[in-house]
Amino acid sequence: MPKMETVQELIPLAKEMMAQKPKGKMIKIYVLGSVLAFFGVMIRLMETVCSPFCSNRWLQEDEVAQAARIQESRRREVLLEKSKQQEALGGRSLSHRQHAS
Repeated sequence: MPKMETVQELIPLAKEMMAQKPKGKMIKIYVLGSVLAFFGVMIRLMETVCSPFCSNRWLQEDEVAQAARIQESRRREVLLEKSKQQEALGGRSLSHRQHAS
């Protein structure tokens, strides 16, 4: 089937289809394809229009998540340092503690 570049080419195609008296199933398939294509275009258009507003919110959420990860890594570093200090003073580390049997 030739590639249709413009809407003007759709009108002669539709007239030709109607002149050939296509079966009902073929018309339903063409209509369904046209409706799905239309919805795809509308959804993409809405994404394009709304993306500047949504991207700012996503960037803020990413910054908050990154700050939380940094804070968690700092907290782990502090706990590791405390554990090392405790070992140096002769105390037992929780990770090396042996279980009583």
